[in-house]
Amino acid sequence: MSREPNQQQQITQRKQDHIRAILEDPQVERHSDFEQIRLMHRALPEIDYAQVDTSCAFLGKKLRFPFLISSMTGGAAQNLQQINRHLAEAAENSQVAMAVGSQRTMIRNASAEESFKIRQYAPSIPLIANIGAVQLNYGFGVDEIRRAIDILQADAIYLHLNPLQEIIQPEGDSNFSALADKIARLAEQIEQPIILKEVGSGLSPQDIQLGLDAGIEWFDLAGHGGTSWSRIEAHRSDNDLGILLQDWGLSTSESLYLAQPFIPQAKLIASGGIRSGIDMLKSVVMGARLAGVAAPLLQPAMTSSEEVAAKIAQFHQEFTAGQFLLGIEKFADLHFNSDLILQSPWHSLSKKRSG
Repeated sequence: MSREPNQQQQITQRKQDHIRAILEDPQVERHSDFEQIRLMHRALPEIDYAQVDTSCAFLGKKLRFPFLISSMTGGAAQNLQQINRHLAEAAENSQVAMAVGSQRTMIRNASAEESFKIRQYAPSIPLIANIGAVQLNYGFGVDEIRRAIDILQADAIYLHLNPLQEIIQPEGDSNFSALADKIARLAEQIEQPIILKEVGSGLSPQDIQLGLDAGIEWFDLAGHGGTSWSRIEAHRSDNDLGILLQDWGLSTSESLYLAQPFIPQAKLIASGGIRSGIDMLKSVVMGARLAGVAAPLLQPAMTSSEEVAAKIAQFHQEFTAGQFLLGIEKFADLHFNSDLILQSPWHSLSKKRSG
C-alpha cells in the first residue's frame, strides 16, 4: 500500500504537532473527576506494609502492579523512535505493560517501522500494537493488522475508536459506518486479542455491548479528564469546533460505572486522566484490571528511560500506600470491591442498582 511522499510526511508532522501541543498548551490537560471518589480509610489495616502485594496478571504475563504505559507516539522521526525506546526500556525495568501509538504511519511509510521495533528493549512484558479501527473502512484489513502485530511482536492489538478526533482533524477519516461487523470478522482471523479503545471520550454501554457481540473481551474505556485530543486537533484546524467539544463524552469514572454490569464478561482498562497511583487505585476498586498512563510520561520519555522508570516508581509507591491504607494485602481483593468506596458521584446509584 503506497502513498504520496507528502502524505507520509504529513503523518510524521502531525505526530510532532501533537507532542508540541501537549507540551506547550496547558489547557490540553482537562479536569478529571477522580477527586470526587473517596475510599474507606482503615486505621487498623491489620496487615504489614512490607507484605502488600500489588502484582497482577495481564495477557498471561505477570506485572509488578496494574500499570500500562498508554499509547503515545511512533513514526519516522528520530525523536519519536527515541521516545518509544525509552518507554520500552522503562517498562521492562519496571515490569509493567506498554502500548504504542497508532501504527498507521508505518503501514504508509516503511521508514517508520523502526520506531515500533521495541521488543528488543522489552522482551518479557506485554506489548500492545495499535491501529485506528476506522482504517478498516479505508483499505486496511487483516494483512495490515498482522503487520502491525508482527513488527511489535505484540501480545494484543488496540483498535482505537476516535470519531471526535477524526472529525476535528483537517485530514481526518470520518466514515465509521458498519465497523462492528468488520471488527468481528477480524477477531476471527487473528490469534492475538483485540482491545477496543477510546481515546478520550469514553466507551458507552452500547459500545461495549457491540464489542462483546463482536467477540471482544478487553475494553480500554479512555474517558475525558486527561489529554483532550479534540483540543489538540483544534490547534491544527481552521475553526473552533475542537475547542467547543474539548470536554465531550464520558469521564473515565463515568465509563467505569456504566461498564460495571458487563463485568466479568468484559475486562476493563481505565485510562484518561489517571494522574497518580491513587487514581489508579480508585479505578481498580471500580472494576478496572489495569490503568493506562501517557501524558505524565511524555517529558521523562524525551529525556531517558531512567526518568520514565522513576515516574513509574512514584505511581507504584502511591498505589502501594493506598492499598495498605485500605487494609488490602492482595490485588485480587482490591479489584471491583465496592465495599471500599466511601463516596463517589455514582456510589448511591451503584447501591440502588445492586438492590
